[in-house]
Amino acid sequence: MNKRLASALLCAALLGSGILRADNIVISNRKSSILITAPKGESPRIQYFGPRLANPGDVFDSGSAFNDPVYPQFGVQCSRETAIQATHNDGNMSLELVVESVTRENRDGGQVTAIATRDKFYPFYVTIYYKTYPDCEVIETWTEIRHLEKKPVTLYRFASAFLPVRRGDNWLSHFHGPWGAEAYLYEEALTDGMRVIKDKDGVRNTQNSCPSFMLTLDGRPDEQHGMVIGGTLAWSGNYRIAIDNDNAHTTRIFAGINEDQSQYILEPKEVFTTPVFAFTFSDEGKGGVSRNFHRWARLHRLNHGGEQRSILLNSWEGVSMNVNQEVMDQMMADFAAMGGEMFVMDDGWFGDKYPRNNGTSSLGDWVVCKEKLPEGIKGLTASAREKGLKFGIWIEPEMTNSKSELFEKHPEWVIQQPHREMHKGRGGTQLVLDLSNPEVQEFVFGVVDKLMTAHPEIAYIKWDANMTLFNYGSTYLPRDKQSHLYIAYHRGLENILKRIHAKYPGLVMQACASGGGRINYGLLPYYDEFWTSDNTDALQRIFIQWGVSNFFPAVAMASHVSVDTNYQTGRKTPLKLRFDVAMSGRMGMELQPAHMTDEDKAFARRAIADYKLIRPVVQQGDLYRLISPFDKTGYASLMYVSPEKDHAAYFVYKLEQYHNMPRPAFRMAGLDPQKRYLVRELSLDGKPIPQDGKTFTGAFLMETGLDFEVGGEHASHVLELKAAE
Repeated sequence: MNKRLASALLCAALLGSGILRADNIVISNRKSSILITAPKGESPRIQYFGPRLANPGDVFDSGSAFNDPVYPQFGVQCSRETAIQATHNDGNMSLELVVESVTRENRDGGQVTAIATRDKFYPFYVTIYYKTYPDCEVIETWTEIRHLEKKPVTLYRFASAFLPVRRGDNWLSHFHGPWGAEAYLYEEALTDGMRVIKDKDGVRNTQNSCPSFMLTLDGRPDEQHGMVIGGTLAWSGNYRIAIDNDNAHTTRIFAGINEDQSQYILEPKEVFTTPVFAFTFSDEGKGGVSRNFHRWARLHRLNHGGEQRSILLNSWEGVSMNVNQEVMDQMMADFAAMGGEMFVMDDGWFGDKYPRNNGTSSLGDWVVCKEKLPEGIKGLTASAREKGLKFGIWIEPEMTNSKSELFEKHPEWVIQQPHREMHKGRGGTQLVLDLSNPEVQEFVFGVVDKLMTAHPEIAYIKWDANMTLFNYGSTYLPRDKQSHLYIAYHRGLENILKRIHAKYPGLVMQACASGGGRINYGLLPYYDEFWTSDNTDALQRIFIQWGVSNFFPAVAMASHVSVDTNYQTGRKTPLKLRFDVAMSGRMGMELQPAHMTDEDKAFARRAIADYKLIRPVVQQGDLYRLISPFDKTGYASLMYVSPEKDHAAYFVYKLEQYHNMPRPAFRMAGLDPQKRYLVRELSLDGKPIPQDGKTFTGAFLMETGLDFEVGGEHASHVLELKAAE
């Protein structure tokens, strides 16, 4: 046995806490491994990431070791892309990091391996962390940067992660889209050069692009087959993910905070901690990557991730800002009669000096508008309680309007630049509060704290953020640290959310930011769900939710039934399609029930009751995406399967209709081949499919599938499968 292999095997055996004495570090979960060489006094090198290693020595003997720095630094080697770049106070722009120690400990439900490095000359330290969990296949990595130099050091680059990948027939899957068309899927073969996915909005970091990607290692991406690496950055601010392809044999991935206009002056003894970059490996195609992330999210990264979500009615598309006690009471009564569980009053309920009647005023003045709600929020919570509903409320606490009492009292609290006219957002008056300022953080925390103290029956808060960070500048940050604002804003936001989470652990919160502008794992430890898009058009939601589902579980994906002629697209779709699309996520409604016919209300009652039957498997099951709407076959289908494989929900949608249109085989996935499943159609508005009430083996459903006529354009079906006794 060679020395390197012996060292690696020794390291793999040292799974408890303490210092690892071997040079080679193996970090593994059940299906994948990372191999790092880390001799004390030398540069730590990443040698491998991929399927779990049975024999680490194979990496070296095969000639496939990467031998790339674990955390590439600008220094002696300065011709390649780097993960970290710093300028010491003496003007030296280089780093040369070597290993001081490697430790491993059990922490917060997982195992953390820490590679501590130090510059060869300067007292400058970087610790690279890797965390694995025994119950999921995702690996987290992040870094801590500090120094003991006499004067500040300026950080110009500070990635969370570096990961090399072997070049081959590699394809990139990534997700982009503006307001109302978020998370559209794009796929391309990787060629030489660099592909960068980035955001510079400052507040809402998924409004146009998403800090998530998949990299297929063996050809064109496929849902069920192939080796795929997936990665996502758990950060709510600006980000940069660079995929650098050399012309030889390596793809190098760098992921972290976008350093543009964000150079960071690091004081002596201060610790700069980068966001977590989470990544996973799957040999079951893109679907395997998604299931890995969904399980990780529900177990470790999503607030109340294992709990069932309520079916709610949100007032926004029903009445806009025309809020009053009588209308809220009527909406609650109608929704309760349909089997609903929660009512959420959206924008328009607040403002004293400036009542909130449109988007031009009142943000920051979080007091009830007595003109609209003379009984206050207590009247609404009492009404909800009487009707058997939970009650929720909308706020936008990070923002203010120039027409508000808050701005009149504290104009210095908004983000602004000296000698420049303020660029305003929504309504021509909206401004962003400076969350780098502890006073502002206290105010924003107080918005929630005062609501919850006065009205402890509030069960749900929809937290919105509808503006880009314009006017880059802070009256709080010192002159030499203005470049900290993009980072300090989101650290301030996280401080607020941590306090809310600690004081009100049972409170359910939704992350909304002009729709799907904040779908990221940086914030989801403090939120239970996100508003997927302001676009509630059922047909377009099939595409949006398909993209979002690549990294985020259905339990977090709010999907609402809106009116038949959609406000965003003007498209008219059947009520059944609208319900069937909403049932594939956290179902809710977004309309005025008073405008529904008695027939529609009766269908809604049946659909809500049917959703309750499959809610456990949709919200906690394994997702299998089957026919992609992006493949332009005219169909889309997906299904959820319980971990025990005894319960499943299958969805199929008809996107378009033309004469002699070919129909695909409706095959399923994720079932137990040996079990027999009873098929039952839900959400019926007519005759069920011919297979309703019949049983089939899991093997048959996966290999051959069902064949039935879906119907005309915008037709849909939802099937429940239960293992037969």
